Amino acid sequence: MARMEERLPWFRKMSAEDRSWIGLVAQAGMAAFVDWFHHPERGAAPSIEIFGTAPRELTRSVSLQQTVEFTRVVVEVVEERVEELAAPGGAEELRHAIALYSRDVAFAAARVYAEVAEARGAWDARLEALIVDALVRGEVDDGLHSWAAALGWTSSPVVVIAGHTPDEDPKTVIDGIRDLGRRVGLDMLAGIQAGRLVVIIGGAEDSVAASRHVVSRFGPGPVVLGPEVTELHAATRSAAAAIAGLRAAPAWPDAPRPVLAEDLLAERALDGDAEARAQLVEQVYLPLAGTPLLETLATYLEQGTSLEATARLLFVHPNTVRYRLRKVTELTGYQPADGRSALTLQVGIILGRLSEAASPG
Repeated sequence: MARMEERLPWFRKMSAEDRSWIGLVAQAGMAAFVDWFHHPERGAAPSIEIFGTAPRELTRSVSLQQTVEFTRVVVEVVEERVEELAAPGGAEELRHAIALYSRDVAFAAARVYAEVAEARGAWDARLEALIVDALVRGEVDDGLHSWAAALGWTSSPVVVIAGHTPDEDPKTVIDGIRDLGRRVGLDMLAGIQAGRLVVIIGGAEDSVAASRHVVSRFGPGPVVLGPEVTELHAATRSAAAAIAGLRAAPAWPDAPRPVLAEDLLAERALDGDAEARAQLVEQVYLPLAGTPLLETLATYLEQGTSLEATARLLFVHPNTVRYRLRKVTELTGYQPADGRSALTLQVGIILGRLSEAASPG
């Protein structure tokens, strides 16, 4: 114990209780060695359970490397006293026995830490599945923060990606994504539900660039990236948008991979996504309602995006139409002359009119 105090800085910083547990482990190891050494059949590999004397919680405060270090100190101290401890002429035999026994102590330590790591991994996987399931179902409570804290999650911002499950073992897929996150320096949680693979990414400066790291892990078909949110607790919105986008993505066969859920607003609205419908009304219809811009845009789209035809029907100059369309782009973010934008604007106008007709007040 004095040698460990002298040689191991981490040992000096430990609580008295933990140091006493380490002392008991060392004592149990030496007692087991004496018993094994006196046993006539010690030629067979000894079975060592010396680490059972300490609680499993000790593996959290003492790493495997530290366990090897203090074991080395114990062995050194014993080897220094071989001449005193051995029977006359038995020093070499004792040294050989110490080497053999030390090897098996190392194997026993590795086995203890491997079992703890395996149990910890299974528990982490369970927490990960609970977090993903809660976000997908939108049932977020205080338990989510506790689960995330247990996994060490502190990342922000957060984004959710949804796609189809690859034809691989689910555990292999999840473990691969977790390892990928560690390699690229991002927090990643993943879960598989009803043929969907859902991945949560935290801490990315560029969510689109981060999503490209994980796209290859999904099965064939679309991969949809939900909107970025500030924290894990708010990721239900990102998850809902990503899954709604995945459901509606077949309506846009040429969509990029990954595709933003925001770029699928029209398809999501037609598929019955209430959030997408409300977003289109707010983003497209309301900024234009009650102004000449709405009539100009609607006429322009109905006339196949023809400036001249729109100008004739509205009795205005084509330059006036151009000016109004530029204002539409400024207010909505969509360009009426672009095919995809035109579709989104058209659906937004239709939904706005239906909403207004349903609520005339």
